Amino acid sequence: MFSHQHPPHATAALVLADGSVFWGKGIGAQGTTGGEVCFNTSMTGYQEILTDPSYAGQIITFTFPHIGNTGTNTHDHEAEAPFARGIILKADITAPANYRSQGHFNEWLRTYKLTGICGIDTRALTQHLRDKGSQNGIIYFPAEAKFNIDDLKGQAKALPDMNGLDIAKTVSCKSIYAWSEAGWNHQLGQYNVMTRPGAHVVVVDYGVKRNILRCLAAQGFKLTVVPCDTSAEAILELNPDGIFLSNGPGDPAATGVYAVPVIQKLLKSGLPLFGICLGHQMLAIALGGKTAKLPFGHRGANHPVKDMVTGQVEITSQNHGFHVLPETLPETSDITHVSLFDGTNEGLSVKGRPVFSVQYHPEASPGPQDSHYLFERFASQIRESARKTA
Repeated sequence: MFSHQHPPHATAALVLADGSVFWGKGIGAQGTTGGEVCFNTSMTGYQEILTDPSYAGQIITFTFPHIGNTGTNTHDHEAEAPFARGIILKADITAPANYRSQGHFNEWLRTYKLTGICGIDTRALTQHLRDKGSQNGIIYFPAEAKFNIDDLKGQAKALPDMNGLDIAKTVSCKSIYAWSEAGWNHQLGQYNVMTRPGAHVVVVDYGVKRNILRCLAAQGFKLTVVPCDTSAEAILELNPDGIFLSNGPGDPAATGVYAVPVIQKLLKSGLPLFGICLGHQMLAIALGGKTAKLPFGHRGANHPVKDMVTGQVEITSQNHGFHVLPETLPETSDITHVSLFDGTNEGLSVKGRPVFSVQYHPEASPGPQDSHYLFERFASQIRESARKTA
């Protein structure tokens, strides 16, 4: 670690913007990749993590050592293809040993031209990121073992900072589409399909994960997914019974330049509204709150969150680098959830209105299923709203 001298066994290098150098073995596709280096503490779900649009522009350090042990398959994608920029591991990729596996993880990385590195001290790297904060870095895995560390350091420094970066437009859908796939059917070995959906929910796609859509479909909703820059007028013309604001990558204040005015108009409609992650952050901004970047973010499937309404604690899956500043929220809102790791805001609601959001990922892909009740809460609010307007 931190050595510029090339060890004879190394075939790849990770170079951080602060000049730190980690040597290791290249995995996946040969090449150069750069992004914000962060760490994830999940013990499973590497395929879901790498295909989560919220990780666009980031290189993922997995703190769990056994990555690859469940192989890969065509069912666990959260998007058509990976959005993460690269992968960092301690041990070499584990051989697959799972009945659902359809292929080796290293071949999957090569298929999607993802470059990674293994054989480095991920504990030391994680501690470095915790102490210094998430920062940009370059993974270099060349065909020939020739390294120009000063050049790689310059490339890392030249990468754009996440602050002020709108990435949602790069991961959002380009046109409106319908979604009907619901939960996994273990007996059939495939996802259920909603054939007789009920209430209509419009999903604003800032980088939505497929399992969020499945959880909404499992509540019986008819789902229409629209691009992130769709106007409020176009959304309301679809005659929704509820609005969902999805997760996504980047700085919420940057995406909020065009998204927040839309959300404010949607709030005036009186329709039930539910937001997750980036959707939560931009709802807070729309209400008058502010957001800020965390030093190293929350990424993992073991984060305890307290429900301030019921007093219950749920173990949650999280993936975010920004957070809502609770002291900036208006008196018309309530803080509903708080992180037991660092006390940061994890949820809010609007007093007297069917509007709420959470910072974490209740769809549990990957992660525990403690928070699935939030989708049921949204369905209940839509039913109640329909009764009042009937």
